[in-house]
Amino acid sequence: MRHCASRSETLLQELLTSAEYPARLRDAMAYATLDGGKRIRPMLVWAANRAVGGSENEADNAACAVELIHSYSLAHDDLPAMDDDDLRRGKASLHRAFDDATAILVGDALQALAFECLANKQTHISAEQQLEMVRCLSEAVGPAGMVGGQMLDFAGVGKALSQNELEELHRRKTGALIKASVLLGAMASTTCNAQQLIALGEYADAIGLAFQVQDDILDEIADTATLGKPQGSDTALNKPTYVTLLGLETAQSLCSELTSRALDALQDFPADARHLRDLAHFLEQRSH
Repeated sequence: MRHCASRSETLLQELLTSAEYPARLRDAMAYATLDGGKRIRPMLVWAANRAVGGSENEADNAACAVELIHSYSLAHDDLPAMDDDDLRRGKASLHRAFDDATAILVGDALQALAFECLANKQTHISAEQQLEMVRCLSEAVGPAGMVGGQMLDFAGVGKALSQNELEELHRRKTGALIKASVLLGAMASTTCNAQQLIALGEYADAIGLAFQVQDDILDEIADTATLGKPQGSDTALNKPTYVTLLGLETAQSLCSELTSRALDALQDFPADARHLRDLAHFLEQRSH
């Protein structure tokens, strides 16, 4: 995990300083992207790539792409018109450190840069495969995925959602990008087959939901200093969570069940999938 976090930082630093962007925009993009976060999504990209016999550098572009998308989503989520959060990754959220307009432009810029990463010429895979990777990411972050999930999140404020409705919301809002991270890592390899993609999709569906369940648990029991963002923010906004719906103990049991389901999906994978297995356990046990 330390290696992946360091590699992410290096690659993103190079990416953000290799082009001549307007100075304030460049600084704000760096503020939103660098020196922070767990880099879970790039880790999943590289771990999935290794699980299917790939080599790390094959998946660098995909790893950068998913982290840029994630950083864009946080910049927009924190805006006053959205969740209106003042703290992110242990520091002032982007719109507080700069301003609302800059935060909007940074999100737009990071999203575009993510697709540029995927579209850049790569010699080890075909143009057709690159196109499929672009389709995978665009579907995950668009109206059928992350953006659609955000809209469902707004619609659910103050309402008593069923467990199925809450699951649908989070499969889109959080799970879709996590699933894309796993699939893109595998797709970046020349050795991945269709059966492996199906199994990895099942793994990613389970950990994507487990990630959100644990997020809801931490929002209830962790403190602001540990989380790096305001504790209890979802409750304060009257958003439905797994803890408010199921209770703390049942939510914790659900998280364990989803982790077991993810591990079961990897049963036919070799030892090279150990990083995916380790990440499944980490996501269940993390404290922030």
